[in-house]
Amino acid sequence: MDWNIKKPLVMARMIDFFVDTNILIYILERYPHPAVSYISQFSLGISVITEIELLGKKNITEQETNIIQSLLKDCEIIDFNNSVKEIAISIKQNCSVELADSIIAATAKSFNLPLVTADKDFKKIKDADIVILDLNK
Repeated sequence: MDWNIKKPLVMARMIDFFVDTNILIYILERYPHPAVSYISQFSLGISVITEIELLGKKNITEQETNIIQSLLKDCEIIDFNNSVKEIAISIKQNCSVELADSIIAATAKSFNLPLVTADKDFKKIKDADIVILDLNK
């Protein structure tokens, strides 16, 4: 796997990895995999959808909210915009993926960032730079 990923300036800081929600969940859970440990050391970019998915959990406790918000402070959160909307529409028209996944992939594509995920459903999206980690090895 080539870890020499471009580092474009998206918002206020450089982003080393643009990650899907599941990667942040693995980081929060301290999942014992070298790729998760490696990624957690870098500047991460996420979609606003990831922020919503993490904090919008039903019956989330105050302690969980605080832990998640602490991690999110270290992430560059990219908001939804017209470019993301147009790309997400195209993804939804051409692939059978969840709306949230199409928006996350569209955000990465809109900013020319490779998306790192452990979700194999992203294989359905052909016209995007997606790195799918197999964390079961």
